[in-house]
Amino acid sequence: MPLVRIDIPAGKPESYRKAVSEAVHAAMVETINVPKDDRFQVITEHKVGDLVIDPAYLGIARSADAILIQITLNEGRTVEMKQAFYKALADGLHQRAGIRREDVVASLIEVKKENWSFGNGIAQYAK
Repeated sequence: MPLVRIDIPAGKPESYRKAVSEAVHAAMVETINVPKDDRFQVITEHKVGDLVIDPAYLGIARSADAILIQITLNEGRTVEMKQAFYKALADGLHQRAGIRREDVVASLIEVKKENWSFGNGIAQYAK
């Protein structure tokens, strides 16, 4: 169960938010073995000054439309899977939402399976 947090600049239309949501989920399903119906996302808009993203870190020229994506998920993906995911993510966001690949900043936070509860106060994956 990935928990996806997506931070975007304020003022984007609903169609943009939906395209971003779809692109992120599709990249996870296609590359890191996330089930199609396993979708938990929080999309948050930020006014100017509240979303601080360095415009040139590591020599990558980012615009004011840069977004942040943070995904908490079960540990166990290979480096190759993660690399494929990051590429699919940037490509998908570019194709579906018109986001420049340079403007996609993403991170994965891996946790043990027993660190999740899907409801009812139960750690469903704990053994």
